[in-house]
Amino acid sequence: MSILPSANLLRNPEDRRSFIEKCAKVSFGLSVLPFFTRIAEAAETPGAAKAPNAGLPGFGKAKRVIFLQLNGGMSHIDTFDPKTGASKGPGSIVSAKGDMQLTSYLPQTAKISDKITVIRSMTAKVGVHASASYLMRTGFEQRGTLQHPTIGAWAQHFLGASHKTLPSSVTVNRSSNHGNGWFPAAYSPLPILNPADGLLDTKSPVSEATVAKRTGLLAELDSSFGGKATDESVKSYNEFYESTFQLMKSTDLKAFDLSAESAETKARYGKSKFGQGCLLARRLVENGVRFVEVAIGGWDMHAGLDDRLTDVGGDFDRVYAALIQDLESKGLLDTTLVVVASEFGRKPSFEGGGRGHHPLVFSTVLAGGGVKRGFVFGASDEKGYAPKENGVSPGSLHATIAHAAGLPVQTDIITPAGRPMQVGNKAAPQTGVFA
Repeated sequence: MSILPSANLLRNPEDRRSFIEKCAKVSFGLSVLPFFTRIAEAAETPGAAKAPNAGLPGFGKAKRVIFLQLNGGMSHIDTFDPKTGASKGPGSIVSAKGDMQLTSYLPQTAKISDKITVIRSMTAKVGVHASASYLMRTGFEQRGTLQHPTIGAWAQHFLGASHKTLPSSVTVNRSSNHGNGWFPAAYSPLPILNPADGLLDTKSPVSEATVAKRTGLLAELDSSFGGKATDESVKSYNEFYESTFQLMKSTDLKAFDLSAESAETKARYGKSKFGQGCLLARRLVENGVRFVEVAIGGWDMHAGLDDRLTDVGGDFDRVYAALIQDLESKGLLDTTLVVVASEFGRKPSFEGGGRGHHPLVFSTVLAGGGVKRGFVFGASDEKGYAPKENGVSPGSLHATIAHAAGLPVQTDIITPAGRPMQVGNKAAPQTGVFA
């Protein structure tokens, strides 16, 4: 029986990725990192000559991005877009810094509202959780089996790897690691399921001599097979092991260790998975990771909205304010774009103690990375039902993030299926949010 991969495996990127991971686990005791394959390949990927929008405000200001995904559908009316009249929820309206108004569920965010831009005119048509979440993560509607990349993969394609050893993208609190889309598996984000645990299985249970012996055997087996295969991914196997071993021996692993933080800092972020995830995100971008997504659930508030916003919303409020203040104190906020996104908003009608799904208008929040401070972009109507002005699609939001990160938004990428694609699904960036 042959231990070599089949021809079908070589044609299928997902199968190749699974094969590599299994090889690492069986041969070396590793359960980590099919995500570090072809780091050199990523670094050698040529970017576009010069983006057509390079001279517009905000271009390239964001050297790193933290994407906070509030899963379940945050009620815009009860957070960043308060209303009066019949739409008003149980919370009160409070004046934040400048002319911005928030609700009483966000007292800590109100204190740092002079550092953020609120987009109150997000709009979409998808009101089902999984599909809407996919749309907000990628800027594309889900179509069949085609997987679209997140901003982290787009950035790795155009800009190369962000660090010699660490991954360019990391997802926190997500069970799925989809993110590379049609790009190579090397562009996949490294998933951290529990930020308090950090990066697991980074030490081999066997000695370095045993590892070296097995690596040599693998190279011997691969030498004859590699010469016959035409697929470029075959060449990545040895590079995968080399990159993995490089990470395992690197002092850069300290970026994943939250215990290195002071007791005061850890107390500000708190012990929730969202708090620990945001603290980890700050450590990762501080150490060279370009894109970090932190996900947190609990925002699907069909009932019990008051209690849930006090609990879930209160945790978000404290942690988000701590993250923004922490980044600024370290001199990182101006060059780090922090995005708060949710798959949709909630209905203006407050019934049964909660609100239903509502994608027609909702809010997102940007901070740092060249965006204006204490600014509101766009508006919803007086009920919070539809955009009143400056509607922003999820694709346009992604184009805006990509613009801030210095990506050539209008440059076509030809997918393996031969289709031209652009970051943000050919939507224009909202440059009006930038200073």
